[in-house]
Amino acid sequence: MVVVAGELRVADADRERVAARLGEAHAEGRLTLAEYDERVRAAHGAVVGSDLLPLTADLPAEAPVRSGGAVRPGAPSPIRAAVAVWAVVSVINLVIWVAVSVGTGGVVAPWWIWVAGPWGVALAIGAVAGRAGLPFPGGCAGMPIRR
Repeated sequence: MVVVAGELRVADADRERVAARLGEAHAEGRLTLAEYDERVRAAHGAVVGSDLLPLTADLPAEAPVRSGGAVRPGAPSPIRAAVAVWAVVSVINLVIWVAVSVGTGGVVAPWWIWVAGPWGVALAIGAVAGRAGLPFPGGCAGMPIRR
């Protein structure tokens, strides 16, 4: 192996990225098992960037995108999942409130509104923002919103 002056050494992440792409190519039927094995061994033995380049040079840049994009078919959108959780928690709180009211023989202050109300308003704002093309706030930021 000849190392060109100034060429950067590859990291384990670079080797793993190339090995993963080779695995995809093998799964697509672009590489035979023998070719895949040979190239993965070379990828894990790579020292500099030029060692990795020929391993994927005859393959498409990346695997073809499957229909459905980043959201798997049948998966609820982030906003729908959040609304479902809100609805379940709100119903549970309402049932508890009714049970306490019946148990005490009188109507108890509707404390469950303080759980359901602000949370519901936040979800409504998020849904309106999503319809306007803005990302869903919070931990789901950047996830596509399916309608």
